Amino acid sequence: MEPDYARIEEDAVRILDLLCRQPSVSAEGRALDETAELVEELLAGAGFETKQLRADDGAAAVYGDQPGASEYTLLLYNHYDVQPVDPIELWDSPPFEPTQRDGKLYARGTCDNKGELAVRLAVIRALRENGGLPIRVRWIVEGEEEIGSTNFDEIVRRNTEILRADGSLWEGGSARLSDGRPELGLGFKGALGIRLDVKLLATDAHSSLAVVAPSAAWRLVEALSSIRGPDGRCRIPGFYEAARAPTDAEKRALAEASSAEEGELRELLGLDEFVDGLTGPALWERAAYTPTSNIAGIATGYSGPGIKTVLPKEASAWMDFRLVPGQHPDEILTALRAHLGREGFGDVEVTPLVSALPATTPIEHPFVQRVVRVAEAVTGARASIFPLGPATLPIIASLQRHLGVPGLSAPDNPTYSGSGAHAPNEHIRLEDVGPAVRFTYALLQDLAAA
Repeated sequence: MEPDYARIEEDAVRILDLLCRQPSVSAEGRALDETAELVEELLAGAGFETKQLRADDGAAAVYGDQPGASEYTLLLYNHYDVQPVDPIELWDSPPFEPTQRDGKLYARGTCDNKGELAVRLAVIRALRENGGLPIRVRWIVEGEEEIGSTNFDEIVRRNTEILRADGSLWEGGSARLSDGRPELGLGFKGALGIRLDVKLLATDAHSSLAVVAPSAAWRLVEALSSIRGPDGRCRIPGFYEAARAPTDAEKRALAEASSAEEGELRELLGLDEFVDGLTGPALWERAAYTPTSNIAGIATGYSGPGIKTVLPKEASAWMDFRLVPGQHPDEILTALRAHLGREGFGDVEVTPLVSALPATTPIEHPFVQRVVRVAEAVTGARASIFPLGPATLPIIASLQRHLGVPGLSAPDNPTYSGSGAHAPNEHIRLEDVGPAVRFTYALLQDLAAA
C-alpha cells in the first residue's frame, strides 16, 4: 500500500514542535533529563524497547531496539541537546516556542538535530502501521553532542552488544540541496577545543597603571598571534605534517559534489567572496581537507555600554582546531603547549575542553553505494557526496572503534545551508520535510533485501 506521505510529514512536524519546546542546552545543563524522558516516551510509543544509558554523571543517552521482518540491523544516531541561544536579542521569535512563518519553522534545534529525529520517528511510526518494520532498527539518541559527546565513547564501550549493527546512519546531511540533489557525508574532521587563560594581577586596576603593570589582555593577544600568522596558517611546528591529503577518489567526489549552496552560504555570511577568492571544488577541498585554528571567543575587561578605563587582571580565549585524517588531538595539544613555551608564553594556561578524532567511511564501501543508489532513485538526481565534512561529529570514531560499523550522513535531515545552525533564528524549510521522509521510507524498505 502506498504510504500517505503528507500525513507522515504532518506527523514529523508535530513531533518536531514537541521536541523543540524543550530547552535542552547541554552547555548550560538545561532540561536534559526532561528531554531524555520525552525522547524515550516517543521511541516507546513507536514500538521500541527502550532504556537510558549513562556513563559517570553525564546526560543520559536514550536507547531503543525494535525487530523487523529482516535480520538486517540499522543503527540510528541522533542527539537531543542543542546549542545555547545567545544572543537572545537577535531572535525574531522565542527560541523554544516553535514558530511558523514564510514556509519555515523557527526554533532552536529544528535543523540541529531534532528535525531529523522527528522525520525518522514519523517514518517508523508509518511503517509500523503499514505492515511493520522491514528491518531491525537500533537507536541511540545522546544529550551531549553539542559539548563534544563527552561520555559517548564510554557509553558505546559498555554497550557494544546491544549496539551492534550492519550499517549506521549518523546525523544527516541535506535531504535536498538547492539544485535538487541529495547530500551524503562520509566523514567529518576531528577537533581539539581548548581554553587559554592569563592571570597577571590580583585585581582589576585603573588603566593609568598600564605603563607600570602588566596587561593580561595584551599578553593573551600576543600569545594568540603566535599561534596563527597573517596568512591564516597555523604556526605550531609540525601542525600540518601528519595531515592526509585527499585521495584521487575523494577529489573526484568533491569535484562532482553540488556547488549550488555556495551562493547561499556566501549570502548567509554576508560575503562578496570567500578567502583567497575560492570557489567551486577548490573551496570545498580546502574546507574539508585543511585543518583550522580558530578563535571562538575572548573574554577580558569591560564590554558594557560606554567605556570603563580598566586594566584587566585576567584574560581568556577559547579556540578550536579542526583536524583532518592523520592528525590526533592529543598530539596537537602537546605541540601547542610546546610552541607556547618556546615562544615565551609558558605562563599561559592551556585547558583542553573537547577532543575528537577525524573519521570517514570509504566511498567504495557497499553500504555507501547502496544508500547512494536509494537516494538517487528517490530524487531522480545524482547524489552530492562529501567524503569529509568541515564540521566535527565526535561519535563516528567511537562507533568505528568499538563496533566496526560502516556509516554515513544520509539525506534524511530537513536542513539546508541557510538554516542557521548554532545561530539565532535557526530554522528548517517545511518543504524539505517531504524529501527527507521519502528517502527514509525508501531506504528502510530497501535494506530489507540486503
